[in-house]
Amino acid sequence: MRIALSQITTGPRPEENLALLREQARLAADAGARVVVFPEAAMACFGTPLTPLAEPLDGPWATAVRQIAKEAELVVVAGMFTPAPDGKVANTLLATGPGVEAAYDKIHLYDAFGFAESDTVAPGSEVVTFDVDGTRIGLATCYDIRFPELFRAHADAGAVLSVLPASWGAGPGKREQWELLIRARALDATLWLAAVDQADPAASGVPAASNAPIGIGHSAVVGPDGAVRKHLEEGPGLLIADLDLDEVASVRRSIPVLANRRL
Repeated sequence: MRIALSQITTGPRPEENLALLREQARLAADAGARVVVFPEAAMACFGTPLTPLAEPLDGPWATAVRQIAKEAELVVVAGMFTPAPDGKVANTLLATGPGVEAAYDKIHLYDAFGFAESDTVAPGSEVVTFDVDGTRIGLATCYDIRFPELFRAHADAGAVLSVLPASWGAGPGKREQWELLIRARALDATLWLAAVDQADPAASGVPAASNAPIGIGHSAVVGPDGAVRKHLEEGPGLLIADLDLDEVASVRRSIPVLANRRL
């Protein structure tokens, strides 16, 4: 399976971000990708008031993403915000395209490093996977990467690939943690992991408007053996990767951690 990771910097205006998604989806399709994955908060960057811009999955923004997927003839995964009870929003991944329609609400909220995502975002509770050409793919978002049980749940559901859109917070040691965690989660669950972060705003020439988590770049595709196969630096870029899905079964025979679990 050929996939694309679109490492972009999104701004506060959903309609302008749609134009960026449309351009990147076209480039991914021209490169032969079957799936293109955009970062968390592709609808609007963190630091933007979320409740006023949240839309349901049948609203204008998600409908436009479906049209982008239809025009490009590929599956699009993109982060958006949907309404939730008590004036909060859900941090939602929309996966849509030919034969695909799924949505995942981020389970583990980023209440860490002095940021409190739960002040404005309601947590999800459901593990979500979807199928592309008979290949099962699991959905996870950013802070979820610190919780190995979610990725093992993807594997238990039959996934051989997890995709992780993120808007990773900057700070001392944060890049090292990102790189360690994405490798560890791939190895924990012995599956492919495609982690796409927002590009570093400074590298995109965009001023950082707040101390919200707005991305450091360094998106990567990690194999089921935990080895990084392709990666980007901090600036904007489109990563194209071919995944040998049969490698998952081979690694699971060699390193049968899922079969050997006792807890």
